[in-house]
Amino acid sequence: VQLQASGGGLVQAGGSLRLSCAASGRTFTSLTMGWFRQAPGKEREFVAGISRSGGTTDYAESVKGRFTISRDNAKYTVYLQMDSLKPEDTAVYYCAADVGFYSGIYTSRQKYDYWGQGTQVTVSS
Repeated sequence: VQLQASGGGLVQAGGSLRLSCAASGRTFTSLTMGWFRQAPGKEREFVAGISRSGGTTDYAESVKGRFTISRDNAKYTVYLQMDSLKPEDTAVYYCAADVGFYSGIYTSRQKYDYWGQGTQVTVSS
C-alpha cells in the first residue's frame, strides 16, 4: 500500500486546512484509515480514524468538534478537514492504513501497517 499525503501549509490561528491522503496498491475499502501527528520533541499521536465504509469515525479529544475525517472510496482518498486551528495543532501530519480484520478503529500507531510521508501543518498565533 502506498499513501501520499498533501494539503499542509501555514495558516493563522482560527483558520482552516484540508489534508488529503491518496492510497494505492490495495482495494481501498479493505483499509481502515487514520491520521496521526507528531510535533517536535513529542511522540506521534492519534488524531482521527475512519472505518472501511466510512460509517464510523473516532477522534482525539483535543480535536473533537474542530476536525472532521472523511473518505471517498471511489477516489481512494481520505481527508482531514481542520477548522478553528490552534498553534498547538502545529505538527507533521501522517496518514496511515490498517489492513487487519478488526472492525473498529485503532488509536495506537502500532496497529497501523502503512504510513504516508507526512505533511507539515504550521499554525501561527
